[in-house]
Amino acid sequence: MPEDRPYDIVLFGATGFTGALTAQYLARNTGPGRRWALAGRDRARLEAVRERIGLPELPLLHADASDPASLAEIARRTRVVATTVGPYILHGGPLVAACAAAGTHYADITGEPEFVDLAFARHHATAMQTGAKLVHACGFDSVPHDLGVYFTVQRLPEGVPISVDGYVRAGGRPSGGTVHSAVTALSRARQSARAATVRRRLEERPAGRRVRGLPGSPRNVGGWALPLPTIDPRIVARSARALERYGPDFTYRHHLAVRRLPEALGLAAGAGALALLAQLPPVRSRLLERFPAGGGPTPEQRAKSWFTVTFDGRGGGERVVTEVSGGDPGYDETAKMLGESALCLAFDDLPETAGQTTTAAAMGEALIGRLQRAGITFRVLRDSRG
Repeated sequence: MPEDRPYDIVLFGATGFTGALTAQYLARNTGPGRRWALAGRDRARLEAVRERIGLPELPLLHADASDPASLAEIARRTRVVATTVGPYILHGGPLVAACAAAGTHYADITGEPEFVDLAFARHHATAMQTGAKLVHACGFDSVPHDLGVYFTVQRLPEGVPISVDGYVRAGGRPSGGTVHSAVTALSRARQSARAATVRRRLEERPAGRRVRGLPGSPRNVGGWALPLPTIDPRIVARSARALERYGPDFTYRHHLAVRRLPEALGLAAGAGALALLAQLPPVRSRLLERFPAGGGPTPEQRAKSWFTVTFDGRGGGERVVTEVSGGDPGYDETAKMLGESALCLAFDDLPETAGQTTTAAAMGEALIGRLQRAGITFRVLRDSRG
C-alpha cells in the first residue's frame, strides 16, 4: 500500500448512532501523529460530531453510499476504511468494491450473511490482487465469538480433532439501525440462501481438513441452550478454514444461553414470529417505523448492559473452558471493537493475508491484546484433561 496516503483511517458513517460512538472512541484512543478523518454525506452533521468529540481540526470528507466515485476517492486517500453504514446489503457494496480496487483495508460491523457472501463473490479476487484486507463483522457480530474460539483453540493440543461450543449471554437494548439491519436480513431469506450457494461454488476448501460451524442444538446445561443462527458460526468456520491450528477436524456450535425453560420457549416463539412477520411488507414497514434509524439506548441504559460468551473446547483428551466478557454489547463495546480493529489494521504487524478474511485470521493475537487493554476480558475458567 502506498505510504503517502494522507490518512491512516477514515470512519464512514460517523453521524449514525454507532458511528458517533466509534468516533468518540477513536478520538480518545488514536494517539498523536495518527492521521484520521470522518466521512459522510451531510457536512453539518459531521461538524456536529466533530464538535461533540472535541477535535475541531479533524478533517471531514464528503462520501455518499449512493455515489461510487466519492467512495473511490476516500478509499484512495486512506489506508483503512471503517464503516457503520447499514443495512449493508442496501448501502455497503460500493464501498467494499472501492476498497478492494484501491488496496485499502476495510472493516465493518455487519451481521448480514447475504452481504458478506456477495462481497466475497464480487470482490475477494480483486482484493487478493491489490492486498486489501476485507474484514467484516468487527463488532459484537462477530469479534467475541471469532476471537474467543481462537483464544480457546490456542490452549488445546495441535494436530487433533477439536470441538468448541459457545454459549452467549447478554443484556442490552437495540438501536433503530440494528433493528433495520436484522429485519432486512430476515426478509431476504431466499436471497441469502442464493448468495450462500454462489459462495460455496467459488470458495476453496482446505484439502484434507474438515470444518463445520453450526447454530447448535437445544440442550439443558444447567440452564437452557438454544440454537443461535447468527452469522457468528459462519465467521468462526471461515477462520478455522484459514488457520491450520484449528486441527484436521474442527466443529463449532453456537448457542444462546438462558436460565429458565419459559424464557427459552418465549425467545424461540418470538424469533419465529419475527422471521415470519418480516416476510410481509406492510407489517415490516410498520415494525421499522417503530424503530427509526439513528437512535439508540441512553448512556444510562448502556451502562447497565453486558455480555458474556463461554466457550467449552475439547481436543486430544483435554478440555478448556474460556470466557470473553464486556459491557454494552451492541454499541459501546461494538464501537470499541470496530475502533480497535481499524487501529490494528492500520498500525500493527499482522499476518500476510489479503482478500475477504476474518478478525482471527487477519489480526488474531494483536487484536486480542488491544481489546484486553481496552477492557474486554479474555480468561481461562478451566484447563484440565477431560
